[in-house]
Amino acid sequence: MTSFFSDDQPRRMERLRLPVMSLREVVMFPRSIVPLFVGREASIKAIENAVSSYDKKIFLVAQRAPETEKPQPEDLFRVGTVSKILQMLRLPDGTIKVLFEGLYRAEWDEDGMEGFEDDFPTARVTRMQEDDGEGSEAEALVRTAHEAMEHYGRINKKLAPETILAINAQTAPGRLADAVMPHLKVDYIKKQEILEQLDPNKRLEEAFALLQGEIEISSIEKKIKSRVKQQMEKNQREYYLNEQLKAIHKEMGRDEDPLAEVAEFEQRLAEKDMPEEAREKALRELKKMKHTPPSSAEYTVVRNYVEWILDLPWNVLQPVDIDVAKAKEILDADHYGLEKPKERILEYLAVQSLVEQIKGPILCLVGPPGVGKTSLAKSIARAMGREFVRLSLGGVRDEAEIRGHRRTYVGALPGKIIQSLKRVKYNNPVFCLDEVDKMSTDFRGDPSAALLEVLDPEQNSSFGDHYLDLDYDLSKIFFITTANALHTIPLPLQDRMEIIRIPGYLETEKLSIAKQYLAPKKIKENGLKPENVTITEDAILEVIRRYTREAGVRNVERELASLCRKTARKLVEGGDREANFTITDKELPELLGVPKFRHGEMEEEPQVGVSTGLAYTDVGGEMLLVETALMPGSGKVEITGKLGDVMQESARAALSYIRSRSATFGLKPDFHKEIDIHIHVPEGATPKDGPSAGITLATAMVSALLNLPVRNDLAMTGEITLRGRVLPIGGLREKLLAAHRGLIKKVLIPEENAKDLKDVPEAILNGLEIVEVKHMDQVLEQAILCNDATKLFCGRDEGVQPLALSLLKAQFQDQTRH
Repeated sequence: MTSFFSDDQPRRMERLRLPVMSLREVVMFPRSIVPLFVGREASIKAIENAVSSYDKKIFLVAQRAPETEKPQPEDLFRVGTVSKILQMLRLPDGTIKVLFEGLYRAEWDEDGMEGFEDDFPTARVTRMQEDDGEGSEAEALVRTAHEAMEHYGRINKKLAPETILAINAQTAPGRLADAVMPHLKVDYIKKQEILEQLDPNKRLEEAFALLQGEIEISSIEKKIKSRVKQQMEKNQREYYLNEQLKAIHKEMGRDEDPLAEVAEFEQRLAEKDMPEEAREKALRELKKMKHTPPSSAEYTVVRNYVEWILDLPWNVLQPVDIDVAKAKEILDADHYGLEKPKERILEYLAVQSLVEQIKGPILCLVGPPGVGKTSLAKSIARAMGREFVRLSLGGVRDEAEIRGHRRTYVGALPGKIIQSLKRVKYNNPVFCLDEVDKMSTDFRGDPSAALLEVLDPEQNSSFGDHYLDLDYDLSKIFFITTANALHTIPLPLQDRMEIIRIPGYLETEKLSIAKQYLAPKKIKENGLKPENVTITEDAILEVIRRYTREAGVRNVERELASLCRKTARKLVEGGDREANFTITDKELPELLGVPKFRHGEMEEEPQVGVSTGLAYTDVGGEMLLVETALMPGSGKVEITGKLGDVMQESARAALSYIRSRSATFGLKPDFHKEIDIHIHVPEGATPKDGPSAGITLATAMVSALLNLPVRNDLAMTGEITLRGRVLPIGGLREKLLAAHRGLIKKVLIPEENAKDLKDVPEAILNGLEIVEVKHMDQVLEQAILCNDATKLFCGRDEGVQPLALSLLKAQFQDQTRH
């Protein structure tokens, strides 16, 4: 074993055999009193033997490695301290608390170690001779150590003043060093070195060096503690003041601290993905918000503005995975027919799947109510995997509804476009602007003009909302607009949109929709099972024809719901929840009441002065009868039946055509001066307008003037000119459906409308004879019943009156005589 002293040092005075107790990280010094907790079994046995057999003396020595549980002789230092047990107290946990007093230094002999294997080690120890130290150097060391100890006592408040006095009472260098060391928080290895140092001056010098180090460390600790204390006091002060502020705000009716709110906004702004222009504007407003009193009205305005900026989805885009095949399945599943709109939508989706960004298009779905314009927009959103937003523009007359109000106004808000984007939380939804044709204008501005910027693909990337006062990018939004009529949409707005017409459903399409979609839906909604009720095809067809009059299927859905409700009542009243009811067309008057509508049907026999026309209305195609009556008079023309201006002009144009061809028809040039002509279109309560009844009006008047009947199984449509030309019309598909429904056999259409026949279903074309005409003469040849068609245009001598006029004249004279 290595020792810290040289061989020439005197070190032995007496030899004793004492129990040995090893210490972990503790060094016992002579003339010091130290309490220790003892728990190891070997140490407890050593203490018990020391008390019983060794006059309470024991040898305390530090072990080299504190983690060693059962140390052997080689694990112990050679120098330890012979100590005396002053007190011993057994604790409930099995350990004992012992108070030791160090007596003197001692060194154990290597040959005198015994009992380490038996858990009761003993050793033969030899007391080491020590000097107290003398001379001026020793005195200087003692004085310096006293001063340092006093300084250390002032720094370390754990040392009692009595302890400092007791230590400084020591004047011998060796004893002073032994008294100082137990109170220093240094490593046990250094303490062991001091214990083994027998030269008192060197021992005190080394102890003084360690003391100085502890003083420096203690000074640094004091500074750190002081700094921490100041920081804690500052934090406590801030906490106290913040609590006071909270109490003040609570008393004033404000629940939150405004500065905390500003800090929250700043954090949200740092995390928000937005354009730099918007970020800088928000930072400026937050700075203004910090210096504005919360009670000020300006504070609320600024706060609302910043909150709007933070809530908008500037660059938040919804991931879109476009699958054209899947989109086609969704569109077909949601809507029957509508092939052209579906085809255009699928084209758009195909293009967008190939390119990252496409400007526009802005689709405008135009069609009568109930044909599924809005639901088609919803299906588009579902097919694209995007959120759907709907904004109704019906009745909007304030420009601020689109562009927003300026912040100078009380209660200012952004426009409906920006508000909807905040609600949906994505910047690329499918946006449906409903009823775009029903906006109006007044002194508050023109909202349709404000909508130009929204729906222009070249401008909407920098849409300016008055409230935000920032450019907002709307170019990633898929806009869809809907309208019932196109003529009420301003032309500049129409120019921004791609018009897709949804003219309405044919009767066959309504029947398919009712069977496949509406009837199963209403059966389920009314708590019925498919086996509870069967609605026959004839019943559905009767509902479509006699109980509804519309282009869509909204009223058909209502009538089917009514049938399901009545069936549900029968089911409950009958008590048999598994019963089956079959509804046929014969039972409809009992269930739905008297039929509400009468669709046009052909006349039973050919009539003079009565012709059948075809009209296109908001609810689809209709057959239109035109009646003409002649009376003696002075040339007046009466037109009744609630006709619009265009239709009245068509009647005048038809009469002018007949007058210009009077010689051809065998009429006197001034025939109109002797009679009054009354033209009437039945169902006078229903408004009628449009130029397509021109040839129908002319045919009715020619029939009346020539007293020749018109074919009852023939219908016609076309605009007439003064020269007798037949011009094209619109709505041919719906008009032919009306003719087919009215059991008409032959239909006259303008020659230029032949190209539109490809849009008409084969089932309709197969049941009709379509004749293309380009002049009124062809119309009359087909429509007027005459034994010899050439007699219509016989070129009779001037002055020869046709049969109708001569009959009228004879009747008039007869009435005068009577």
